[in-house]
Amino acid sequence: MNTAAANPGELAGKHLVIGMTGGIACYKIAELTRLLTKAGATVQVVMTEAATQFITPVTMQALSGRPVYTSQWDGRVPNNMPHIDLSRGADAIVIAPASTDFLAKLAHGFADDLLSTLCVARDCPLLVVPAMNRQMWNNPATQRNVAQLRADGVETLGPDSGPQACGETGDGRMLEPEAVYEAIVSFFAPKVLAHRRVLITAGPTFEPIDPVRGITNRSSGKMGFALARAAQQAGADVHVVAGPVALATPWGVYREDVQTARQMYDAVMHAVPDYDVFIGVAAVADWRVDHIATHKIKKTADRQMPSLAFVENPDILASVAALPDPPYCVGFAAESGNLDVLGEEKRVRKNVPLLIGNLGPQTFGLDDNEVVLFEVSGSTKLPRAAKQALAQTLIAEIARRLPDQSIIS
Repeated sequence: MNTAAANPGELAGKHLVIGMTGGIACYKIAELTRLLTKAGATVQVVMTEAATQFITPVTMQALSGRPVYTSQWDGRVPNNMPHIDLSRGADAIVIAPASTDFLAKLAHGFADDLLSTLCVARDCPLLVVPAMNRQMWNNPATQRNVAQLRADGVETLGPDSGPQACGETGDGRMLEPEAVYEAIVSFFAPKVLAHRRVLITAGPTFEPIDPVRGITNRSSGKMGFALARAAQQAGADVHVVAGPVALATPWGVYREDVQTARQMYDAVMHAVPDYDVFIGVAAVADWRVDHIATHKIKKTADRQMPSLAFVENPDILASVAALPDPPYCVGFAAESGNLDVLGEEKRVRKNVPLLIGNLGPQTFGLDDNEVVLFEVSGSTKLPRAAKQALAQTLIAEIARRLPDQSIIS
């Protein structure tokens, strides 16, 4: 799964110990370390002897900017206790890759080298990123060990399924570095939407005229996908219904792709009874062509222009808000001017408690945005910000407004 690149400052102030155990997936930790440091985290790498057979400490020192530790007898620590000192002040220890052998050590509390002793002596959260052959992952002993680690409060990230270095295919493949990065960011995010289920529409719709042409708009989907990522990081179960966009699916988000407004409407109305928050971000076409041509419309000899008749598409946001027991509805409005008046008029017309308005033509496709919140009590303008940072602010604003009884257990 592809995910977004690291956002500068996203992990500012975080100190992570990356523990590397033996496995070919060690090469992925070079990129993970780069992503973490780019996001502002400090990274202390600790390697088992087996890990050094796959990638050198010199490489990891260059990428982390800190000395790498491999031995519990390392005298560079003043009190000669690296197994104690290296984790003090750490926000988390991340074991990546986590081998079959090391998972067994953790599950049973073994402490026979620097990294295993460091984990036993820790006073911070522990995350493990398994990486092994499919048969090793599926072995009953490994599954018992993983179950024990989860029961002990250890966070397990992955594994993924796919081609493996041994030539086989199946479960056990380590998550890609970008996915591990996303999971780490999500781990630290405040869970203001814990136990909530959020349904989001994103991107444009495409209304065909004939088999090769259609009517669409300039929405990139960036704001909707940023909100989906932020909602997932905030602890929500997130389902995004996406129009045609060229964006990677955020970590931990369920994605459903559609093309037309009617397809988006059907997908939303089918899913919405299971969700307690609906955020309509998509720029949905108001009209569609009444009769789609079976074949490509060709130029005529007299170059007569074709005539198109339109019919109105269903209003997704208004339809959800009109349900007998609707979720908390948040709408988006992209206007070309007079936002203060048109935004509030749209909120009232759609009958939603919160509408987020912006000047669409000025922000379509860009990485930043400036929005105004419209609600019964009035309007609030938020400062321009990167869409991902703005999404986190908006999710916090939405969470603050949710009634307690909207939680679905």
